[in-house]
Amino acid sequence: MGTALVYHEDMTATRLLWDDPECEIECPERLTAALDGLRQRGLEERCLCLSACEASEEELSLVHSLEYIALVQKTQTLDKEELHALSKQYDAVYFHPDTFHCARLAAGAALQLVDAVLTGAVHNGVALVRPPGHHSQRAAANGFCVFNNVAIAAKHAKQKYGLQRILIVDWDVHHGQGIQYIFNDDPSVLYFSWHRYEHGSFWPFLPESDADAVGQGRGQGFTVNLPWNQTGMGNADYLAAFLHVLLPLAFEFDPELVLVSAGFDSAIGDPEGQMQATPECFAHLTQLLQVLAGGRICAVLEGGYHLESLAQSVCMMVQTLLGDPTPPLLGPMVPCQSALESIQNVWTAQIPHWTSLRQILSSSTHSPEGRSLPLLGESRTCAVAENSPSPLLDRSCLRPTPPVCTAVASTVSGSVLALPPGVLQQEKSVLRGETEAWARLHKSRFQDEDLATLGKSLCLLDGILDGQVRNAIATTTALATAATLDVLIQRCLAYRSQRVLCVALGQLDRPLDLADDGRILWLNVRGKEAAIWSMFHFSTPLPQTTGGFLSFILGLVLPLAYGFQPDVVLMALGPAHGLQNAQAALLAAMLRSPVGGRILAVVEEGSILQLARTLAQALFGETPPSLGPFAMASPEEIQALMFLKTQLEPRWKLLQLLHRNRDRQTLEIN
Repeated sequence: MGTALVYHEDMTATRLLWDDPECEIECPERLTAALDGLRQRGLEERCLCLSACEASEEELSLVHSLEYIALVQKTQTLDKEELHALSKQYDAVYFHPDTFHCARLAAGAALQLVDAVLTGAVHNGVALVRPPGHHSQRAAANGFCVFNNVAIAAKHAKQKYGLQRILIVDWDVHHGQGIQYIFNDDPSVLYFSWHRYEHGSFWPFLPESDADAVGQGRGQGFTVNLPWNQTGMGNADYLAAFLHVLLPLAFEFDPELVLVSAGFDSAIGDPEGQMQATPECFAHLTQLLQVLAGGRICAVLEGGYHLESLAQSVCMMVQTLLGDPTPPLLGPMVPCQSALESIQNVWTAQIPHWTSLRQILSSSTHSPEGRSLPLLGESRTCAVAENSPSPLLDRSCLRPTPPVCTAVASTVSGSVLALPPGVLQQEKSVLRGETEAWARLHKSRFQDEDLATLGKSLCLLDGILDGQVRNAIATTTALATAATLDVLIQRCLAYRSQRVLCVALGQLDRPLDLADDGRILWLNVRGKEAAIWSMFHFSTPLPQTTGGFLSFILGLVLPLAYGFQPDVVLMALGPAHGLQNAQAALLAAMLRSPVGGRILAVVEEGSILQLARTLAQALFGETPPSLGPFAMASPEEIQALMFLKTQLEPRWKLLQLLHRNRDRQTLEIN
C-alpha cells in the first residue's frame, strides 16, 4: 500500500529572531536537510507525498487547553520584543510570527498521517515537521515544542477510529515528558522513552524521567522510561533496549497502531545527544517495529540537530518503511555496562506490571544448578562521544534493492500456492551437471527426483548471494531436507560467505563435518532438552507457549543473529518441525532485520501448501499474523533458555542481562 511522506514548506518559516545559543539549533535547515536527503536518494518520489494541512482548534484541544491555544494564536500579532518576552516565560522555547501557522501544520501533518494509515490509503509513513512536539504540555510550550503532535495524533486515533491500544516509541535523546504527562493514567497508550538522563543532571532535569516513573492509577506500567546515565550509547545498546525491554512489552501489549516520536538527536554526531548510534541503526529499529500493529507505523519528526546525521537517519528510516533491505550494522554488538544497568532498573520498576518481564527475570536469576553467575568483565564501557560526527557517518550507505524481492521454487504451481502479488515463482535451475556434482556429496540421501528441486534451490541461493534476489523459499521432499541444507551450507562457503546462520527446525541432525571455525552458526530447534556442542553449534526445544516462543526469538535468536552478523540465513523446516504458520512467519520476519532480508527458507513439500502464503508474506515484508493471547513461558521453557544463555553469553554479549540479587545486593549477569 505504500509509504506516506507528509510535509509543507511553510514549516521552514520560523527562525530565531534574537541571540540565544540554547535555541539556535532548532532551525529551518533541519527540515530542508532531511527533505534534500530523501530527494537525492530517490526516496521522496517513491512515497505518496501529502501536503500538510493545519490542525483545527478542535483537534488541538484534544490535548491542549483553549486558553493556551489562544495564547499561541496571539503570537501572530506580536513584535520581536513581545515575542522575546513571552518566550522567556517557557523553558527552551522561542516564538515567531509564523509559529502558530507552523505548529498547526505540524500537528495537522501527524493527523493526516494517522488518517492515511488507518484508512488503508498507505501502510505506514513519516511526517517531517517542525516545531517538534513531545515536550509540550496541556498549557505550556517546552523544549522547542509548541503543540504535542504525537499526543494529538494518539488522541485522534482513539476518538475517530476507536483504537484501544496505541504504542508510542520515543527514541529522541530527550525525555518526552509532555507525552508522559498527557497519558500518565491512560492504559490505552503504552509510552516508551529512552533518553539521556545522567542521574537527573541532563535536561529536562526531572525525577519523573527516571525508570521508577511508571504511570499512575490505571496507567501504572504503561509509562516505560529507560534513562541513559552515560553518553556514548551505540548500536548494541539501542538493540539491547529493544530486544530486552521494548519488544517484550510491545508483544504483550499487542498495539493496534505504533506512533514513533522520531528524534534523531540520539544519532551519532549530534551535539545534544553525544551518542554513537549510526544512521543504519534506525533502519533496524524501524524494521523491528514493523512486526507490530499490522505494520501500521506513523513516525513524526522530533529532534535532530546535526544536519548530516539527521538527514541520513531519516533516509534510513524511510527506506525501511518502503521495504528496502536494512544495511549492515557497524561496530561490535557488545552493550556497555551502563546500558545494562539502565535496562535492569527498568525491569525492577516494571516487573509488577508485565508478565513478559517476570518471565525474563525468572531466566535471569540463577544457573540451572542454582549457582550464582559471575560478573563478566568483557562488556565495554561507553565511549566518550565527541561533538563532531564520526567517520562512521561517511560510511553510511543504502543497500541496493534486489530486482526480485521474494521467490519461491516448488513443484506446486503458484496459483495453487496462492502466493501474494509480487512473489516470483522460480523456474530457473543451475545446470544439471553442476547439480549432480553437488548432490554427489550426499548421494546416499538424494533420489533422482530430488535433483530438480536441488538445482532450483542452488539457483535461488546464488541469486541471494549475488544480490539479484532478496529472499526465497525452496521446497524439498522430507528425506532430502537435511541433505539439501548441507549442500546449501557448502555452497555458501564455496561462495566465500564469511558467516552463515543456520536455523534448523525439526528432525534435522547437525552435519558431522560441520566446521567449528566461526563461519557457521548452527541452531537446531528440536527435542526436549537444550544441548551445546560449541559456541557456534547448539540446540533448544521448540517453545509451545507464546511467551516462550517470543523469548526464544527476542532473548536468543535475535541477539545471536545480531552478534554473529551473518551474510545469509538458511532457515530449514524439516520433518516434525512443529511450527505453527504464525510462528514460522514471525521467525522469518524477525530474522530479516539482522541479515538485510537475505534468507533462504527450505521447507519440506508436505507442509508447503499450509506454510507458503504466510511465510512468503513475511519474507516479502508483510506483517506476520498474531501468535494469539500472551501466555507466560513454562518453567521447562525458561530453564532451557536459561541454560543456553548461561553457557553462550561469554561469546555472545547481546545475551547479557544484568540482575540485582536482592539478598546479596551484587550485580550478576545471566
